[in-house]
Amino acid sequence: MKILILGGTGLISTQITQQLLARGDEVWHYNRGRRGIGFGGVAFEGAVRTLQGDRGQFATFETQMHDAPVFDCVMDMIGFLPAEAESAVRAFTGRTAHYIFCSTVDVYAHPHPAALLPYREDAPQYGRNSYAANKVLCESVLVAAHAAGALTVTVIRPAATYAEGAGILDSLRGRATHVDRLRKGKPIIVHGDGQSLWCSCHATDVARAFVNAAGNAATFGRAYHATGEEFVTWEQHHEIVAGAIGAPQPTFVHIPTSVLARVLPGASVADAAHWTLTNFQFNNIFDNSAARADLGFRYTVPWRVGARRLVDWLDAHGRIANSDENDFDDRLIDAWRAATLELQSKTERLRASLV
Repeated sequence: MKILILGGTGLISTQITQQLLARGDEVWHYNRGRRGIGFGGVAFEGAVRTLQGDRGQFATFETQMHDAPVFDCVMDMIGFLPAEAESAVRAFTGRTAHYIFCSTVDVYAHPHPAALLPYREDAPQYGRNSYAANKVLCESVLVAAHAAGALTVTVIRPAATYAEGAGILDSLRGRATHVDRLRKGKPIIVHGDGQSLWCSCHATDVARAFVNAAGNAATFGRAYHATGEEFVTWEQHHEIVAGAIGAPQPTFVHIPTSVLARVLPGASVADAAHWTLTNFQFNNIFDNSAARADLGFRYTVPWRVGARRLVDWLDAHGRIANSDENDFDDRLIDAWRAATLELQSKTERLRASLV
């Protein structure tokens, strides 16, 4: 198949590219030009054809796509705004047999009284931050285009995805000091009581869903999950990492989610630092049965194995920061513990006054 990936060098699309090449597909990328280097330093130079440009320049992008070959499949890995989806409809109507859109499980309204766990693909949608809300709108544009016969669309919704080259996700949004803190036995901040459920999936497994969807008529007009299947609490998430790298059993400091959202760097709840408020505090449990049936999806990299591989990569590339040189976590923990002691003292005085 002749397949165009919009993006091609990101976390998931790097893995997609590798798998497509391995099975003999002709792979094209459209991006701003990274000299054939994919996520984590994977080299593609000479193996893929790259069209260079900025899809945000809609008129130019659409002209480029009209001048490009007709593709058997287009995978949109960098569609984040409804205007981009509208441009894609104009660009690829009559120019591809299949359009696969990378969305996100964040399109769901969680929590929602009508959404029972695990989330299924028809769960109510309502993005709780700007990223998710725009993905909802993108999906709406593409679903309408499919219904009108302009594009044959499949939507795939990954959850938390990782690969060598990323960081270990934590309540403070993947800080470079996190692994060092685990190794040194320093306290780890966890939002809430640490008992909300989370799942992670290695990009090799997520990518396989996209690869197997390409040209697959069973997927036309449908949406699929491609998520992790080990549903662990956030405490377990970090305990598994610690065990995988030989670190001590972590000591957790629980800080309410609403407090973290106020004190973490960032201007608004739409900022990446506030995903704790808009996502991490909720249970993330998803049903992959549709992807298993139609896409051959399988969860093959356990979190313990994936975490070890990820930390090995971080070590090899010098990406783990010395936590002794960044005391933000410690100052936040000290402030929280002092505030807790002050509250306890005030509560005791209040109780005494009521006797």
